[in-house]
Amino acid sequence: MKNNNEVFQSFAMVIQLGLSMLAPVILSTLLGVYLENQFSIPAAVPFVILGILAGCRNTWILVKSIIQEPKKKEDKKDDGDSKDE
Repeated sequence: MKNNNEVFQSFAMVIQLGLSMLAPVILSTLLGVYLENQFSIPAAVPFVILGILAGCRNTWILVKSIIQEPKKKEDKKDDGDSKDE
């Protein structure tokens, strides 16, 4: 049962990473196309670039927090072990 929980957590992280990258790209692309159609200004390409940058930033922050969580757990375990001695 413990392995199933770890598998589900890993699967959820993969989905969350994908969504955190795709959502800003798709939304900014739609906004850029809408602005192009409404106001006849070339806005799609800059908005796609902004969406890609925002998606990369979101993914970076998420990965950074995922990497730091195990370190915090290890620090807590080390603190607990040293108190027992």
